[in-house]
Amino acid sequence: MLKRFTIPEEDMVLVQHGDLRGLVTDIFQKLQVPLDEAKIGADVLVSADLRGIDSHGVSNQLRVYVDEYNQGAINPKPNFRIVRETPATANVDSDAGLGLITTPKAMEIAIDKANKTGLGMVTIHNGKHLGMASYHSMMALDHDMIGVCMSSTRATVLPTFGSEPRLGTNPIAFAAPGEKEAPFLFDAATSAIANNKIVLAIRMGASLLPGWIGDLDGTPIMEEKKVDHPKKYPQLLFGGTRELGSHKAYGLSLFIEIISSLLSGEEAGMVSESKGIANPTNDYPEAGTRTFLAAINISSFTEVAGFKKRMDKMLRMLLETPPSPGNDRVIYPGVIEHEEYQDRMKNGIPYHKEVVAWLETTIKEFNLPTLLDLQKIFN
Repeated sequence: MLKRFTIPEEDMVLVQHGDLRGLVTDIFQKLQVPLDEAKIGADVLVSADLRGIDSHGVSNQLRVYVDEYNQGAINPKPNFRIVRETPATANVDSDAGLGLITTPKAMEIAIDKANKTGLGMVTIHNGKHLGMASYHSMMALDHDMIGVCMSSTRATVLPTFGSEPRLGTNPIAFAAPGEKEAPFLFDAATSAIANNKIVLAIRMGASLLPGWIGDLDGTPIMEEKKVDHPKKYPQLLFGGTRELGSHKAYGLSLFIEIISSLLSGEEAGMVSESKGIANPTNDYPEAGTRTFLAAINISSFTEVAGFKKRMDKMLRMLLETPPSPGNDRVIYPGVIEHEEYQDRMKNGIPYHKEVVAWLETTIKEFNLPTLLDLQKIFN
């Protein structure tokens, strides 16, 4: 997490993860989500906070989901079903269910197929926000597999040279296991910044860095800028400008659109949104998220123990790389999140006091724990 998103100490409240899971589960149940699925949703959100991905955890996303459930934009009891299937592939209709609940179910299908065929691939259409993408790719690690998750989202990002948004933030996540080292775990939006991080910046009063957003006519803003609303300005692809490599993110983002949206049987987000419909086949507005998942069984290609040893050699070599002047160390994707997880499991999850105030208000509105319970959770 960049320093500009760090909570000031005077605004910080440490929250214990165990009781928080129960609270979030209860909130989902109040929204008519069945208990087993409420537990999945709580685990995805709390896991994001434990790994330091605050933009996709309880602190940032739960209120969004509460609002969308209350508005009827998310189906609390979706008819999750496979509509097309082969031994190695499946296409799933999420029925406007919340993606952070339905996507783990789809990843389990991919893992099961990879156990049988060596490779499992699943597309999801008619879906909603999937939360932290790496949660789903990480599911493969316990099965000695490599995990992949890609998702196409609502169009908020300018294509290179464009004046109107045509692409989503379109995140991509890869996970690969080592033997003793923390697993390789890459999770990033193809935009310069995830939309949820703009929400964090507004909460912290922080400026956005040059090359993160564009002006209303599409011109990249190449100086720091404070914003007061996350959707006021269009976002830029990572790189920011053609000269700094935004065309590379453009191609990657467009591929994610193809493999997540078109392959799952839906229009590209930019096309359906231009028609004023996200999915004309269901009653839930702006279904909005299409996803591609893959599980790759390492044993189908090579011996697992040897693969993990080779991973560790590579990862240790990166960690042992001498840092450049002004830097403390070299890391690889997944190290910071692994360290953050260990610290927050022991010491608690730091929440902004504004988030805690919202949780307390929501607890009272839903008539959940007593004041004694609140003191136990927020200590």
